[in-house]
Amino acid sequence: MAIRAPNALLAGCCAAALAGAAILAGPLAADAGSQQSGAAANPMAGDGMWIWYVSRAGGSAERIAAKAERNGIEVVFIKSADAGGTWSQFSPALVRGLQARGIKVCAWQFVYGRGAKAEAAAAIRSVRRGADCFVIDAEGHYEGRYAQASTYMRKLRKAAGPDYPIGLSSFPYVDYHPAFPYSVFLGPGGAQYNLPQIYWKTIGTEVDTAFEHTWVFNRAYEREILPLGQVYLSPKAKQIRRFRRLTDAHGMGGVSWWSWQHAGERQWKAVRAPVAALSGYEPYDSYPTLRPGSQGDLVAWAQQHLAGGGYLAKVSGYFTPPTKSAVLKLQGERGLSQTGAIDPVTWSALLKLKPLAVRWTKKGAVSVSAAGGPVAMPEPRSASLPARAYEIPPGPGR
Repeated sequence: MAIRAPNALLAGCCAAALAGAAILAGPLAADAGSQQSGAAANPMAGDGMWIWYVSRAGGSAERIAAKAERNGIEVVFIKSADAGGTWSQFSPALVRGLQARGIKVCAWQFVYGRGAKAEAAAAIRSVRRGADCFVIDAEGHYEGRYAQASTYMRKLRKAAGPDYPIGLSSFPYVDYHPAFPYSVFLGPGGAQYNLPQIYWKTIGTEVDTAFEHTWVFNRAYEREILPLGQVYLSPKAKQIRRFRRLTDAHGMGGVSWWSWQHAGERQWKAVRAPVAALSGYEPYDSYPTLRPGSQGDLVAWAQQHLAGGGYLAKVSGYFTPPTKSAVLKLQGERGLSQTGAIDPVTWSALLKLKPLAVRWTKKGAVSVSAAGGPVAMPEPRSASLPARAYEIPPGPGR
């Protein structure tokens, strides 16, 4: 799929893709410190490599650790489960062996949403095998599955505890997937870290274009972005280095790569080689603009903030007249231009509101939360929207 170059993208080429939303330039200053805060306590920070099959990554803690050390890899993401089944390769002995050699170990699970309770149980087993962190790999199967995501995330978080490091790795272009429950996985009680899969070569675009698109459309979820880059399909070394430099320029605390078994020597060299800081580069610090007619998870996420602030009662994922009225009221109270649209300046005000915690259900009436707990709501109408495109077509399995 061909994507326009960054300048065209930032001029608003994605307006149609978001069904009423556009990228609007805004003079918002970058806050690199906010991306790096807590990095010392984040086991996903630093340089990481994903392992699909341990047998194709050396087969033992000794060999994996030795190659990781030679290439500057500080954390390995090892597949521990698929759906409700755990993988024997992610054993306590392997985890302890890598940790003893100074390598942080993050488990990851590919989920489908067809049995959320069983998937959560498998995730919990992975965590209990000694993982320093855990990543949910949720993709097209989870589109429209808000209730399942809510059940999965609630059970996993309850067992792992409120502070255990959890990440989400999914599609990078939020606007292409209006029914994907980003706001559940990255919302209250969800993952603290966002690892979007920015596979520029697979997408069919330039590194900068993929990076900027991902950056702008993921920022509103206010989770630390630790991008997952591409070393499969033999991308050029200069592209890998450019990706790393963009990561540094955006103040991101870590970067990882898919995947160990697909990387050739040129890719490994590009991952480990020192890179210089970008000169004169400024991150494009904006947000997607939402307006009447916009649809999708970003609208639902904005509505959760409006509801949490007492401006709105219903979360539908559709930018309706009541949503516009709520936005106008917020803008008036904050002394902002009353456009009725959620532009970058309004996003800044909106994100200061605590989002309403929601427990999504397949059906049923809205229930009042008890003691500050989540409010039960039927899935937003936007959960039925189709994907607008798949920027990452099916490729190497998970």
